[in-house]
Amino acid sequence: MSRYRLYPTGEQEQRLTLYCSHARYVWNLAVEQLGYSTRERRMPGFAEQSRQLTEGRHEFGWLREVPTVVGQQALRDFRQACTNWWGGTHRRPTWRKKGQHEGFRVTDGHGIRVEQINRRWSQAWIPALGWIKFRRTRAVPDASSFRVTRDSADRWHIAFAVIPEPIAAPGNFEIVGVDRGVAVTLAYSDGTMLHAPQPAGVKTAAQALSRCKRGSNRRRKVRARVAAVHARNADRRKDFIEKASTDLARRYDLIRVEDLRIANMTRSAKGTIEQPGRNVRQKAGLNRSIMAGGWGLFVARLQDKAPGRVETINPAYTSQTCSRCRHVDRNSRKNQALFCCTACGHTAHADVNAAKVIAAGRAVRGAETVSALKRVPQRTGPRVA
Repeated sequence: MSRYRLYPTGEQEQRLTLYCSHARYVWNLAVEQLGYSTRERRMPGFAEQSRQLTEGRHEFGWLREVPTVVGQQALRDFRQACTNWWGGTHRRPTWRKKGQHEGFRVTDGHGIRVEQINRRWSQAWIPALGWIKFRRTRAVPDASSFRVTRDSADRWHIAFAVIPEPIAAPGNFEIVGVDRGVAVTLAYSDGTMLHAPQPAGVKTAAQALSRCKRGSNRRRKVRARVAAVHARNADRRKDFIEKASTDLARRYDLIRVEDLRIANMTRSAKGTIEQPGRNVRQKAGLNRSIMAGGWGLFVARLQDKAPGRVETINPAYTSQTCSRCRHVDRNSRKNQALFCCTACGHTAHADVNAAKVIAAGRAVRGAETVSALKRVPQRTGPRVA
């Protein structure tokens, strides 16, 4: 998806909010139909649901306040969500809530109408609404559909449905290992260490919210400020990940990372009433640090930009193995930053040493490594951003 910041007027924003509510209403109706479906009474297909939507528009005037395409595309999205669920790749479709799921999709078989105003601005045509300006941060791709969304900070975005071209391999047959950590977010086997931007302003905003009376106007304003703080931190984290993943995809033919189960690593330790957990607050702080580093998003973006060139390595003992002599000893890890091998005396930064062990590919060696590099598509033209 190629996303841009949308700048509607006050009247346009009200209409966009109405579009979002209609799309959410149609989606929730489809979820309700799914809940009533059984083996004997199967859920209606897309064609039947579209017919029911048309009948509802004839009967209820408020359903005709938005174009038909908004409701139809919500049904198409729901059908795709069900297909993903039945295929075992996603979870069961659930209810969409106001304030959390604000968006709708527009498609046109004849092409989307987009016009460039100047170097900084363009505008897109929204059915039954008109032209809405968006910030032209890069070239707008040709697409047959787009999605308009509003985030928790009340910012509107428009995303055109296109799949960007992957970044071609440089053809230098170089391999890099990446170790993800808390103190050092990303450590490369070449010695590079990157730190993700730390969340800022969250504690102050949360404290201000806790002092507000529920239902007051001040609490509503402070809640908007808290959402803006979280949105800004998310933007900074995504920007860091995009730059780091693009740099790796451009410089190395093969990228190796640990196969981490992040969902299990960030699971709460509070336990149950019968068996309460231990060190719950410390574990919660560790979970926040892991999530702030964007470990999962980093690997996902690497796989998008360098498909077929990202390998996952068994993470067992990577932090206790010497990258020089391959001796495994937990006592070699003196502290968070220092690694000193108890066998050969090799000394290095602990995270960089682990990255070198990952780059060696504990489960991928010898002829397998050579064959993997030969399968990497080589760059034949200019690099793609």
